[in-house]
Amino acid sequence: QVQLVESGGGLVQAGGSLRLSCAASGIIFGIDAMGWFRQAPGKQRELVALIPSGGKTNNADSVKVRFTISRDIAKNIVGLQMNSLKPDDAAVYYCYVVISTNRLSSPGAYWGQGTQVTVSS
Repeated sequence: QVQLVESGGGLVQAGGSLRLSCAASGIIFGIDAMGWFRQAPGKQRELVALIPSGGKTNNADSVKVRFTISRDIAKNIVGLQMNSLKPDDAAVYYCYVVISTNRLSSPGAYWGQGTQVTVSS
């Protein structure tokens, strides 16, 4: 069993900042990637930022200057520091983790429940 717990969402004025955090727990042999997606009403879910294990970070062009993704490997935590928030950033943000539960199984993708980020203008 794997559980992802997200925190840090809320309401912020345009130009403000928020920090999201996601902690993975449960039976975890290894984590292949951790990151964040978001989905606004009427829009497709889109990549925000991702850290693949052994690879470079991958950031959406719309946020790469303003958002910073980080990962605490020891604690299985991924964070997202969001600065200079815009109304277009308002969405439900979903933690995304690719996890192997043992050394023999294929990795699986897990999604958090989502945390709401609201940006007022």
